[in-house]
Order: sequence, then C-alpha cells, then structure tokens
Amino acid sequence: MSFDVLIIGGGAAGLSCALVLGSAKEKTFAKDKSIGIIAHQKASHLQNALFKNVLGLQPGTLGKDILESGKEQLKELYPHISQIEKEKVTQIEKLSGGFKVITNKGIYHSKIVVVAVGYTNLMTIKGLEDYIEPHPRTKPEKNRIWLKNTDHLIEENLYVTGTLAGWRSQFSMACGSGSHVATDILTLWNDGQHTKVHDKITV
Repeated sequence: MSFDVLIIGGGAAGLSCALVLGSAKEKTFAKDKSIGIIAHQKASHLQNALFKNVLGLQPGTLGKDILESGKEQLKELYPHISQIEKEKVTQIEKLSGGFKVITNKGIYHSKIVVVAVGYTNLMTIKGLEDYIEPHPRTKPEKNRIWLKNTDHLIEENLYVTGTLAGWRSQFSMACGSGSHVATDILTLWNDGQHTKVHDKITV
C-alpha cells in the first residue's frame, strides 16, 4: 500500500496531524492525496493521563478516552484517511522518491513520513538511529530521547512531532506540534504558499 503521507503513531501528536491533514480534503492541492496513520497507541503517555489544565477539555478527562475518541473522530469526519490498527513499525528505509515503512505485519510506501511516537529510549525503529540524541528538555536521569530536527524536519520529507521532536511532555504541546507539521505538509502541497485550515460558523 502506498501513501502520500504516512503518520507513525496514534497519540496526541499523530492524531492531531491526521485531523488537520484530513480537514483539508476539499482543497484542490490535497483532495487527491492518500493519507494513512499507523495508530499504535500502547506506548502513548495518554494511557495514564488525567487532564485538568487543558483549554477546552472537561476537567477529569482521561487520556485513554481521548485516544479512543480521537480515532473515532478521525474515522467519522475524514474516512478517506486509512487507519492501520495493531501494527508496530520496526524499520524505515529511505528510497528514491520516498520511504519504505516496515511493520510487524506488513510493508508500506510513502512519499512523506511523520514519526509521532513517544520519546522513551525504548524506541526501536531501525533507520532512525543516526538522529537519536538525549532529549534537550527533560532531566538526564529520565533517559528520554529526541530525533534531531530543524523545525520538525529531520531530512527532506521525513518529519518528527510531539515529544520526540524535542518538546516537553504536555498534551497541548504535542497536539500543537502535530498540527504544525500538518500545516507544513499542506504548505508543501500548496506550492510553498503558507496554508492552514479553519472551520468557521457561516451565517
């Protein structure tokens, strides 16, 4: 299976990235794009989260509920995005014109890849080793990592988002990071014209 964009990880950053990309489906430059997300969530820090300080979320909202409702939101609003369940990425291989993404169950090809998994040092995706460094915004004893990048871009067409991009572990930051990457991709598709997607109340 081939994609224009394949997102790896179904946590806050990955789902936010997918939602913004999906919301651009009516745009001429995005309507024919094939988008997928490998919605692996077991390692997401949202599994144990309880929110009281996030704008727009009811205090007491559980992270594990957001993980499930996020996938449902994506499915209901943007069914053209392929959600790949119960697969874990083991390797990313750079090819001419894109990447080969290997999971424990299959092989995918994509022109653009967004890495949106957690920032623990247990992250074991082959092909990313050269980019791993100690996380710049956590205590050294926690052994957190990041993938060295410039404004989320590791190298051409390979992005990283969320805590693995070097941001602190805050839900709102991860969501914003994922959305940021999505708008960068939309801008790329829109011939470099800065692009964002807003929903508005029409009168």
